Amino acid sequence: MSRVRSIVCRQLDSLMRYRNLPESHFIERPGMFRFVQTIATCTILAAISGGVSGLAQAQTPAGPEAASQPPSTPEAQYQQYCALCHGEDRAGYANDDAPSLNTKSMFALSVLPLYNAAYYGRPGTTMGPYGEDMGGPLSSDDLYQMMMWLSREAGVPPGRPPANALDPVVGDLAEGEALYQENCAMCHGSEGEGHGPEAPGTALGNPTMLATSPDLFLKIAITEGREGTQMPAFKNMLTEEDINSITAFLRSRASGWDVEMASYDAPPSLENIVLNPEGEAPEFELDRGRYISSEQLNRALSEGRKMVLIDTRVPYFWAMAHIKGSLPVPYYSERSEFLSNIPNDGTWVVAYCECPRAAADATVSKLRELGYENTAVLYEGYAGWTAKGFPISVGKVE
Repeated sequence: MSRVRSIVCRQLDSLMRYRNLPESHFIERPGMFRFVQTIATCTILAAISGGVSGLAQAQTPAGPEAASQPPSTPEAQYQQYCALCHGEDRAGYANDDAPSLNTKSMFALSVLPLYNAAYYGRPGTTMGPYGEDMGGPLSSDDLYQMMMWLSREAGVPPGRPPANALDPVVGDLAEGEALYQENCAMCHGSEGEGHGPEAPGTALGNPTMLATSPDLFLKIAITEGREGTQMPAFKNMLTEEDINSITAFLRSRASGWDVEMASYDAPPSLENIVLNPEGEAPEFELDRGRYISSEQLNRALSEGRKMVLIDTRVPYFWAMAHIKGSLPVPYYSERSEFLSNIPNDGTWVVAYCECPRAAADATVSKLRELGYENTAVLYEGYAGWTAKGFPISVGKVE
């Protein structure tokens, strides 16, 4: 299931630059984090810069202006925006039970999960969004540099993520639920709400956290713990099979903690690519002739409007959680087969990605070149959609 996300956004030059960089010069490029895989290699987690892509810069509306310019260095930005809760020394728990940012296991996989947490926030918790697209004061570049600084300060120098960074963790859901209640609920809450009866813990049931954190990030946290905090290393208490089951159980809660059993969507077939084929057309109002908001898309879906909705992220991300009705379309797939099933009769085609717009932008640009007029990009991207509390589903990609 570790696949690549966009049907057309190959960005081969960026990929080759990434693969040829020496370890000491590896850069996780900010802004448009993207997972890239080639058929001849293992999965590579690449982050492609908004500054590198002229397409994204040319077509991305400017976010709201901050009330004042942020400080110029990552350390100064951290002290201004983060230290109040996470502590001046990054040890955490200064206010609102904000976690320590000094732990190596926090950055062991990549800076991406922490970048997403800072950019989009964790709705339903005291962690608000700091990314400019979400009304925050910091640009994607600002937050990227801060995450890299935090990683180095925690003792984890920048480097390539492991080859299995996107692999799903498989386990027994029923066993995982029992193990969670026995070992985790006292701190993380019986329903993943956080702040359990014995100690403060991360809200593991938070939809945005689950939607933007790969399975391996969760497994590393459980296995290695968070040194210097009350979160122990369960590798000394549970078997790997047990930890896998807890991880799989947490993933199954991505569409809601109170569901009796996780319901896994199968991707729509190419023959059924049009949502609500008998519905009326959406009444989208495009920003800069291209973008729609999460509110517009949610309203159109709720009203049963006719459209094609494509998810240009890695199919594994689609399986983690996605906008219901979307079709996962990786760029390496057979484009002609996909295009032959999209009606070019005025049916709206909406694309979204995680970056938050780069892959979807490229997909829509290609569709417009081919004569598809009614096309749009979800401006906030998938993480922005979840951060605003709109509904998601869990999927399964074979």
